Amino acid sequence: MFAAYATGSGRALVDRELYLPKSWTSDRERCRAAKIPDERTFATKGELGRDIVRRCLAAGLPAAWVTADEAYGQDWHFRRLLEQLGVGYVVAVPKSQQIKSLAGIWRIDQLIEDAPADAWQRLSCGEGAKGPRVYDWAAAKLPANIIFDPDPPTHHRWVMARRSLSDPGEIAYYLADAPGDVEITDLARVAGSRWAIEECFQAAKNECGMDEYEVRRYVGWYQHITLAMLAHAVLTALAAQASNGTKGAAETHQPSSRSPWRRSGDSWTLSCPVPEPSTTPPPTHWHGRPGEDTARPSPAAATTKDADQDTNRCWSTKLRIR
Repeated sequence: MFAAYATGSGRALVDRELYLPKSWTSDRERCRAAKIPDERTFATKGELGRDIVRRCLAAGLPAAWVTADEAYGQDWHFRRLLEQLGVGYVVAVPKSQQIKSLAGIWRIDQLIEDAPADAWQRLSCGEGAKGPRVYDWAAAKLPANIIFDPDPPTHHRWVMARRSLSDPGEIAYYLADAPGDVEITDLARVAGSRWAIEECFQAAKNECGMDEYEVRRYVGWYQHITLAMLAHAVLTALAAQASNGTKGAAETHQPSSRSPWRRSGDSWTLSCPVPEPSTTPPPTHWHGRPGEDTARPSPAAATTKDADQDTNRCWSTKLRIR
C-alpha cells in the first residue's frame, strides 16, 4: 500500500505499508523467521490506509484533498475519518455502493441512472499522455446529515459519476465531501489526480528500481522500498526546481417531479425521494453507527484554499500486492 503526494509542480510517493494477511500474522514462528515484529498484528487494508492518512497529516503535509480507489472509498470508516480531520475527499466506490439518508437507502448506480441529461457536463479531469482526459461528469449534492453535520454545514457530500465518451456504458462512481464553494469542475480535477500514483509507480520502477528486489525479510522490504521512494522524491524535486527556473510568466430542462435531482443555481442537489405508499415499503431509517461521535469538528486549516488557490495538492492511496 502506498500514498502519493501531488501538486501542480510534481508528485512523489510519501508513505508505504506492507499488508500482511491473517495467514501470516496468525503464524508467529513464520513471522519471526521473516523478522516481523511481534507487535505487528493483523490489520485490514482500511485500517492501514487510515494509519497512512494520520501519519501524513501529522507530518505536516498541507493536503487539501484525499483521493483513493474503491478498496478505501467504500470504507465508511475511511471517509468518516477524513470528515473528522476536515480534509476534502473524492473517492471511487463500486456501483453497488449504498447511499443512506433518513428517507431510505439507494444504490449509487440507481441514483445516477435517474440523472437528467443536462446534469451531465463534458469536462477534463487533467492532462494525460495524449492530451486532456475528457469525460462526461454528473454530480449532485446529498442532503445534509443532521446527526453529523453542523448547522449550517461547512462541507457538502456529493455523489458523482464519470462516463466514457467512447463507451457510454462504462461509468465510474464516486463519493465526495467538499467545502461549500467547490464546483463540479474542481471535483472532476481532484478525481483525475488519483492517476498520479500510477505515474509515481511507473517512474519509481523505471528510474529507481523500486520493483527490482528479492527480499526474504520484513525489514529488507521496507529498506528497499523506502530508499527507492526517497530517490524518486529527490528526482521529482530536482525536476520541479529545473522546471521553475525555466518558466516565464445550454438550455435547461427541469427534471421530472419524480426525480430526486433538483437544480440549485449552477449545481445539482439530490433531494430525499418520497416513497410511494402503494408500491414502496416503509423507508429504512439510519441513525448513525453505535458509539459514533455525532459532533462534526470544524475543518482544519489544511482544508481551506490557500491564498494562491493551490488546491492541486492531494493524496492517493492504492493497494499493491507483491
